[in-house]
Amino acid sequence: MKYSLWFIIVLLVISACRKEDARDAYVDYRQEMRTLVQEISTWSKAMNPEFAIIPQNGVELLTSDGEPGRPAVTEYIDALDGIGQEELFYGYTADDEPTPPEITRRLTGFLDLACSYGLTVLVTDYCYTPARVDSSYMLNHARGYVSFAADSRELDRIPSYPQPIFMENNLDISRLSEIRNFLYLINPDSRFSSKTAFIQAVQNTNYDLIITDLFFDGQSFTPAEIRALEQKANGGRRLVIAYMSIGEAEDYRYYWQPDWRPGHPSFIVAENPEWEGNYIVKYWDPRWKQIVRNYLTRILDAGFDGVYLDIIDAYEYFEEAEE
Repeated sequence: MKYSLWFIIVLLVISACRKEDARDAYVDYRQEMRTLVQEISTWSKAMNPEFAIIPQNGVELLTSDGEPGRPAVTEYIDALDGIGQEELFYGYTADDEPTPPEITRRLTGFLDLACSYGLTVLVTDYCYTPARVDSSYMLNHARGYVSFAADSRELDRIPSYPQPIFMENNLDISRLSEIRNFLYLINPDSRFSSKTAFIQAVQNTNYDLIITDLFFDGQSFTPAEIRALEQKANGGRRLVIAYMSIGEAEDYRYYWQPDWRPGHPSFIVAENPEWEGNYIVKYWDPRWKQIVRNYLTRILDAGFDGVYLDIIDAYEYFEEAEE
């Protein structure tokens, strides 16, 4: 029997899609995320051994079955310098509202485990009334966590309260374990008129660490600009950490192609309904890993002191889709 070339091509495409679907059916989504973070750690520390690796959320990856009190996954923990967590005490249900106690208890089980392995825990609470800001800082400090009370969910401004900032100091910070406070500011171009204005605003603060984006209004920070950001107002030195999403692709990034959409390329799955322009990806796909590696290279070349990895909990999307 003879087949047209077009028919044969269609059969090959269908076969390839079925093979890809079959591979995805056996994906261990949590382990694949651990593997990606471990690879990021290996890639970056080969270039800069002091480069800090800090995943945000997805704390269930710290234990073998995703439950607090269970055996730790030490090969994953060994790849990290710290771990971030949002909404531990405030912001889980709504900004400036206390997080339900049962959620706090569960999360602290993982965060205390991280502390026991020497990781620095960075907590971002979303609150703005002075009493709750004070409460956030004191509750986190009491547990040995370093925290930031964000008065804007957009993470686009430097809070005016408290002054002076919590645990302010004039120390030179050379490693993550030395920080006593931090500033999380990843959307500065919506508030500041220029890179220069943003850098000057940060230089007028005494935070030990700032988490910010690689880009300001589409332009990457240069090594000279990162060195400027590292200077505290009181003369001390801080760390500057780059934000990077590894569980979602963002259509405003340099790597995004005009014809990309869910299903094309196949590692792009679906748009996040809560964040327009952000797309869940198959983060274990080699093509996505190459994009991550190229992005990480830009961060290293710019002179950042580490990377803050977001959408670590993307595995939840795929687990829920199979239920």
